[in-house]
Amino acid sequence: MPHLSVEMLAADATVPLTTAGHAQLGIAVLAGIAVIVLLITKCKLHAFLSLIIGSLVVGAVAGAPLDKVITSFSTGLGTTVAGTGVLIALGAVLGKLLADSGGADRIVDTILARAGRRAMPWAMVLIAGIIGLPIFFEVGIVLLIPVVLLVAKRGNFSLMRVGIPALAGLSVMHGLIPPHPGPLAAVDAVKANLGVTLALGVVIAIPAAVIAGPLFSRYAARWVDIAPPEKMLHSAGEAPDAGETPAKRPGFGITVATVLLPVVMMLAKALVDVVVDDPRDSLQRVFDVVGSPMIALLTAVVVAMVTLGRPAGFTRGRIAATVESSLGPIAGVLLIVGAGGGFKQTLVDSGVGQMILEISRHWNISTLLLAWLIAVAIRLATGSATVATISAAGLVAPLAAEMSTTHAALLVLAIGAGSLFFSHVNDAGFWMVKEYFGMDVGQTLKTWSLMETLISVVGIVGVLGLSVVV
Repeated sequence: MPHLSVEMLAADATVPLTTAGHAQLGIAVLAGIAVIVLLITKCKLHAFLSLIIGSLVVGAVAGAPLDKVITSFSTGLGTTVAGTGVLIALGAVLGKLLADSGGADRIVDTILARAGRRAMPWAMVLIAGIIGLPIFFEVGIVLLIPVVLLVAKRGNFSLMRVGIPALAGLSVMHGLIPPHPGPLAAVDAVKANLGVTLALGVVIAIPAAVIAGPLFSRYAARWVDIAPPEKMLHSAGEAPDAGETPAKRPGFGITVATVLLPVVMMLAKALVDVVVDDPRDSLQRVFDVVGSPMIALLTAVVVAMVTLGRPAGFTRGRIAATVESSLGPIAGVLLIVGAGGGFKQTLVDSGVGQMILEISRHWNISTLLLAWLIAVAIRLATGSATVATISAAGLVAPLAAEMSTTHAALLVLAIGAGSLFFSHVNDAGFWMVKEYFGMDVGQTLKTWSLMETLISVVGIVGVLGLSVVV
């Protein structure tokens, strides 16, 4: 897992922007978050601008040189857009091809025909869990969004009733189940057994996904009863740009195969990483390329032009027009997600994560609960589940030396559960969900943020419960 080791070394090498004490850093974090929330909710300022201003406030209150703060923000924005932004763009293209060709209609019609209204949220969490097993959360969102939006539209569901289960399925996989980067990093740090961690992770993930998904979505749909946003429906193909729906549609099998192609490619990479685990091996190096999210999604886009476009009778010009029209609606999403990454990087570079680690060294409680609380604190402060997982794992790793195999695995899962706690304005994922689902900040907090918190709490309860019996 060399890429994770490099990431950890880079994080350790970061020089804080300021030498401010813990109290001043804490005030800086609270001030920055408060400014962002007030600017968006009260002043109705665009989230992109609010995040920039909030980052400057954090730096100013923490006493950091503003030129360094600007550099830190720009670095975080660039890194986020270079990674997540490319995936969002490719996912939007794939979603538009899927929808304009009639493929999304085919999937939606089939799902609606085979799953009743009461079963639909359960079907969505199952689909999301399967798709989310080998891939990043952000990739899962861009793959599922067209299906979620159209199921909500065609089935006349509240968007939260089907959207929350899909998000829960993806998020549980991201935080608790290897081969996602966070859990893999924690497994490596505490020297846990990967197979045992995976098995126990599934045991904890199932009730977490059920409670935070189909069950919680009943209440989320009452609190935030919204329809799919028109701009995203347009991007998903509810209103094809050519002015007409294709007379022929691709079959259900080929459509599903096209959507799952990037999932299969990334899953293959994950399996090779686990089986081979040698960065010098030529097979692993090939799959490191083939199974990378960008290559997997790019391949799916190219394949979709044939498997979806040809059955629908698309000409080359029509395919080009579909690709071009898919990118416009996501411009705002890209900027907001990028700015969220910039704000997160400003917090990390200011030393907030290190502050949490130093404070938590003096906590005298159960190791599993301590690991969860440390991850929660870093998650709340920095917004990054991966940073929270790696940092917390590094801190509690020495405590795992005398643990049994099962308890070391549970330590990994406690960290993963804590890393998902209450996503808010310093998390790029928060802004992705907000923009894709057309919600305001308050609505996103009442749905997405509470869903994440439920997963985290159910996760640690499951960990503590299993620790008594295994």
